[in-house]
This record gives sequence, C-alpha cells and structure tokens, in this order.
Amino acid sequence: MEGTVGVVFLSLLCLASEINGQEAILHISNGDTEREFCIVHNHSWTPLAQSLDSATEYQLVNMTSSLLCDSSEILPSSVKGKALVVMRGNCDFSQKALIAQRFGATTLLIASNETLITPSANESEYAKVNISLALMRHRDFLEAWKVFGTQMQVKLYAPPYTKIDPSIAVILLISIGTVILGGYWSGECERERLNSGATGGGRGGGESKADSGELSLYSPLKVVIFVALMCGMLVLMYFFYKVLVYIIIAIFCLASASALYSCFDAVMDKIGCGTLSFSVRNWNFSVRSLLLAAVCISIAVVWGVYRNEDRWIWILQDLLGIAFCLNFMKTISLSNFKNGVSIMVQVALGPDASGEKTQGNMVAIPAEPQPPSEKLPVVMRVPRLLAWAQNLCMMQFSILGYGDIIVPGLLVAYCSRFDVWIKSKRKVYFISCCIAYFLGMILTFIVMLLSGMGQPALLYLVPFTVITSAVVAGCRGEMKQFWAGTTYQVLDSSREPLLPERRTDRSVDGERC
Repeated sequence: MEGTVGVVFLSLLCLASEINGQEAILHISNGDTEREFCIVHNHSWTPLAQSLDSATEYQLVNMTSSLLCDSSEILPSSVKGKALVVMRGNCDFSQKALIAQRFGATTLLIASNETLITPSANESEYAKVNISLALMRHRDFLEAWKVFGTQMQVKLYAPPYTKIDPSIAVILLISIGTVILGGYWSGECERERLNSGATGGGRGGGESKADSGELSLYSPLKVVIFVALMCGMLVLMYFFYKVLVYIIIAIFCLASASALYSCFDAVMDKIGCGTLSFSVRNWNFSVRSLLLAAVCISIAVVWGVYRNEDRWIWILQDLLGIAFCLNFMKTISLSNFKNGVSIMVQVALGPDASGEKTQGNMVAIPAEPQPPSEKLPVVMRVPRLLAWAQNLCMMQFSILGYGDIIVPGLLVAYCSRFDVWIKSKRKVYFISCCIAYFLGMILTFIVMLLSGMGQPALLYLVPFTVITSAVVAGCRGEMKQFWAGTTYQVLDSSREPLLPERRTDRSVDGERC
C-alpha cells in the first residue's frame, strides 16, 4: 500500500568523477519544416550549446552505409565543415570521432539499432576529440531522411536540467485536494447517517445511503488482518509479478470504474440533478445511472487498452486514481484513533509497492520499440513539464503512490467524522489534520529536491498527521474520546451519541487551549 513520492530521473546529476551523461535534442530543418529528436551525449567530453538559438547549424551528410572505423571510408571534401551520421559498431566512439575530426567534420552523430548509452572512452582520449559527438536512434534518422532527404540542416543543443518542475505543484494539488475531498465526503456521510438514525431511519429502521457499502476497521484484529493481506499481496507480487500484474490491472479497472461512478453520482446529488426512470418488464432503470455507468466503464476500458501510451494516458490514470482514493476513504473507515495509529505505523514501515523505480546514473534508452513493461496502476503520474529533452527520449514523470494519499487520508476522514460526533462547527480536527498533511508533503518535496532522490512520503506524513491530531485532542481535553472513537456505537448503535455530553464536562479545558 505504501507508495513512494518522487521524480523519476532518467539522468541524475552526477559527481564530477563520474560520467556526465545527458539527453539532448537534435533539431533538423530544411527551411520550411522542423523536427526534433532525442540524442544522448557525454557533457564532460563534448559539451553542447544550452539553447537552440546559441547552437550552430550544419549540413548533415548521410554516411550510414559506413561504420567509420577506417579513414579510407571517408572523402575529405564531402564532410569538411559539416555534420555526418554513421552507424554504430566495430570500433570505439573515440576512434570514429578522431577520424571524422581529422577530415574536418564539425559534428558526429552515431546511429544505433541498440540501446542508447552514454558515449565514453578512455580518459586519455577525451582531450583529443574537439568535435560534438552524440548517439541517436537509427529509426529516428530513417524517419528524418524520409521527410528531409539530403536537405537536412542540424543543430545539437542540451537544455539545462532543472530539479524543480511545475509537475511537483500539480502532484501537491492532487494529493491535498484528494485528501480534503475524501475527508469531507466521509464526514458528510457520517452526518447523514446520524441524522437518519435520529429520525428513525438509521440501522434500526433501514440502512441509509451513507451506510451502504461501508466497512469500519473497529478492532485491532481487523487492522492486523488488513495490513497482513496487503503485505501478503506484496510477497506474492515479488514471486508471481508477471501473472498477478494483469489480475491487479483488471481489478483496478473494475474498482476505479465503480469508484468513479460513486463520485459522479455524489456530485449529481449535490447539485440537485434530477433523474428520469423507465421500466422494462418490471425492472426499473434510471437514465442518469445508465449514462454515468456507460461513461465510467468507457473511461476504465480506454485506460486498460492504452495504459502504456505514456504521452496522454496518465490523465485517465490520475482521474481513475483520484476517484479510487476518494471512494476508498469514504468506504473504509477507522472507528478510533488507536486503530488509525496502528495501521499508519505498520504501513509506513512496510515495503514499497509503487512499482516505479528510479533510474541510475548511466543514461540507457531503448533504441527500438520494446515490449511494454507492465507497471502496477497504483501511482498518480504527472509528466515533467520542463524536461523537454528528457521527454523526447522517454517520458519523465513525477509520481505519487496511492498509499501516500489513502493511508493518511483514513486519519483525515476519521478526524472529519469525529468533528461530526462532537458537533464541532469549526471542524478543528479535520482542518488541523489537513494542514499537517500539507506540511508533511512540503517537507517530503524539500528533502527530495535537496537529496536528488525519491522519498518514502509516509515517513514524513505519518508523524505529521498523527502527532498533530494527538496534540489537538490533548489540548482540547478530548484525548480519551478521540482515542476510543465509536466503540460504543459499534456495540449498540441505538444509543444516543455520548461524545457531545462528555465534551461539556471538559469545556473549561477546551477554552484554556
């Protein structure tokens, strides 16, 4: 359940002693048409211009019929003052570069049918090469050749890499917005349940809409079983990932479609949107329900079919993920603070299930289309908006695990329901816990940016939300009620709520706080 919040770096900032690999951009034009392609270069060996305007333009000579391992393969008059592209293989990058440089070439592009790696050589060879050197996909060159032919003019440039990206702000908005909405929804459902119970429409006189489908974790045993099931699933995923990943994808499609329907239906109820009904052979159908079901199922199916299309499918995955988290927070409820602390600590110390891994220092990009590697749909994904060069090579994402929303969200939802039980007009518990979650996320991002590594967000979110909630309850003199929660309601739901009465006995303590 635990997710990891972090930016997926394909090229990290390296130490000075390490190879400084970097994605860059190959800009090709003929005066009327322009295209850009991914290239990989070694910045510490052959630095490139940082912008298109500052890059020098050269005519590109097609020598992909040659490997350029022998000086006899080149005519000096054909490459002098120009860029040339040759095939990868048979000799070192430095040998190809030295031959091209000897005959006056200004830039060497090496087309590769293999995985693109950072071009490197012996330390003694670095100082000898003074021309730009980069690797590109052979299929990209073939595509450019069809468009431009012999009229290709090229520029090579490498935009500076920035750690701070606007996608982080989007991830923050998604996380805090989902937690706030989920907590508010849970509190409103509890208010509706109590109101229906007070008018004889509660569990004693029929199940209310707010009660339907809800599951309360009211005992430590349930919490332990809940966490054990999650950990057991992680163990099974470790041994049988290739099979279980498709089962989880299918379950996610069903669960997220159902959750999206619940969210849309609740919005329709909130805005007072009416519905038409019709009957077929004594079966009653709601037009609104049918339309919503069709839309939600269609969205889930489209995501399932195109789940590996990184360029745009992240929008649907985030939409379904938000709905899934909201419905989870509304459906699964904590009955007391004790169970909340137990489940948060156990999950926070558990293994990572995000399915996303941070890349290492060496740039390695597939040159040809590869079979998509299936990933667990348990993260929010937002593409890095400023990583233009990196996105040309492979889409870069800021990610947030569902667990980083759901686990603290359960406590936020409990605080929202507790405000309802004590009839707090200011929603002091709910607001305080939401602020704590926001500050925990801010600290997570700060540590991530300073360290250059993805961070386990629950390591920061759990202490912030748990301690803040405990301090508020202790300061208001309500820790006993906050800790015990609704045990009395589980045992006997017909009893009148006791929390408001107990609150009056401690009103002096609350005023002092």
